[in-house]
Amino acid sequence: MKILGLIAGKGRFPFLVAEEARKQGYRVACCGIESHCDTGLSRVSDIYREIKLGQLKRLRDFFKNEGVGEVVMAGKIEKVRLFDGHVRPDLEMAKVLLKVRDFRDDSLLGGIAHYLSSHGIELQDSTRFLRNSLPGEGVLGKRRPSREIEEDIQFGWRIAKSIAALDIGQTVVVKKKAVLALEAIEGTDETIRRGGQLGRGGITVVKVAKPQQDMRFDVPTVGLGTLERLIEAKAKSLAFEAGKTIFIDLETLIKKADQAGIILVGRV
Repeated sequence: MKILGLIAGKGRFPFLVAEEARKQGYRVACCGIESHCDTGLSRVSDIYREIKLGQLKRLRDFFKNEGVGEVVMAGKIEKVRLFDGHVRPDLEMAKVLLKVRDFRDDSLLGGIAHYLSSHGIELQDSTRFLRNSLPGEGVLGKRRPSREIEEDIQFGWRIAKSIAALDIGQTVVVKKKAVLALEAIEGTDETIRRGGQLGRGGITVVKVAKPQQDMRFDVPTVGLGTLERLIEAKAKSLAFEAGKTIFIDLETLIKKADQAGIILVGRV
């Protein structure tokens, strides 16, 4: 039987990967990141193990022992945890950290991918089992953007693409062609919350992929949690990069966005 390794962080994303992989005949060996992953993953995996953030040797050994040659990374990892003093990298992770140029996502995750590859474990495209969760260009749902919102999307798109090219973040919050918040290490949810507080509602959120997006990791993702933050912030719209943004529970998300009066629109 084919076997797939799964590195699991927060959210529904790892569940969807595990469920779809098993439907396609894979045995799933899931390694969850402690304090990030949902232990319910044990119910949708054939074998389940947890490790602490930074335990790269345990991750490698788990997959090697299970005969894993292909791995998918799914779910959010809070990178800010690297700076809170509680992460203790093992020797293998410390070696990777010494080799990377900086602590940007592409550098860190690229270093881990290279390390795993050197041990015969290849990191795969994270959207491999979720092709139907990557909406194309155009409006999702019933609501269409006004001229003012279109102008905010176009304005925010240029800004978002600029910070994404620098691997700073992938989300920007704008209103009346003014930048309210830019995403950095804190993540999308906190960016939306901050922008909503400053804009006092009526905001537009733009979320893009990097110009040279590595689809193995850090792919833009929108889930029901993102939608909840948009509702709390009284957002008018969310623009996303068509074909490169994962929507978790797409049909449910569109329905709830319509009910909340939030416009979802894909751009290229």
